[in-house]
Amino acid sequence: MFAWVLEGKAADPEDVGRQLGHWINQFGATPGYLGSTGGVTDDRRFLLFARWESQEAGDLLLARPEQQAWYAEFQKSFDGPVEFTESADVTTYLAGGSDSAGFVQAMKVAGVERARIDEADREFEKLAADFRPDLIGGVRVWTAPDAFIEANYFTSEDAAREGEKKEPPAEVAAGFEDFMDMMKEAEFFDFTQPLLHTAPGR
Repeated sequence: MFAWVLEGKAADPEDVGRQLGHWINQFGATPGYLGSTGGVTDDRRFLLFARWESQEAGDLLLARPEQQAWYAEFQKSFDGPVEFTESADVTTYLAGGSDSAGFVQAMKVAGVERARIDEADREFEKLAADFRPDLIGGVRVWTAPDAFIEANYFTSEDAAREGEKKEPPAEVAAGFEDFMDMMKEAEFFDFTQPLLHTAPGR
């Protein structure tokens, strides 16, 4: 999997949603496109993940004049530039992304040890079904050896907030504490009205 990540400060959140709807109508069946997840927070921070089969598939679209014209118009919906990051280092856990999610929480973090993150994932997945049934899955995009941006998909915001209050089972408490310590400088993006799309046939 290959991913684009777009980030910016929305001037008009409703217009951002309209522009992304135009993109899906125009390019949502592009060969190699898998789907996208994003949203705008209450304080107008925008983040979007677009997933591709390969970098080549995404690059073919970027070269098309109509995509370039759409992007030029899209940037008018923001205060300042839209940052663009791409990566072929993409991982998923549990069920990955889901268009059925009622709430998405993304986070952006740097300065972590990947081996510790991977170990925490393995331990969590063993008991996630019982401990956090509200969590459908997640998609993580590594942007550097020690940095990633990820989207976590939940059944609803209420269920996610209740889940956050739970104490982890004793057998994973130490690993959970270690994971949370690495996340202490993370930037969180809460999308109560997430923008979710899966390409036809995916």
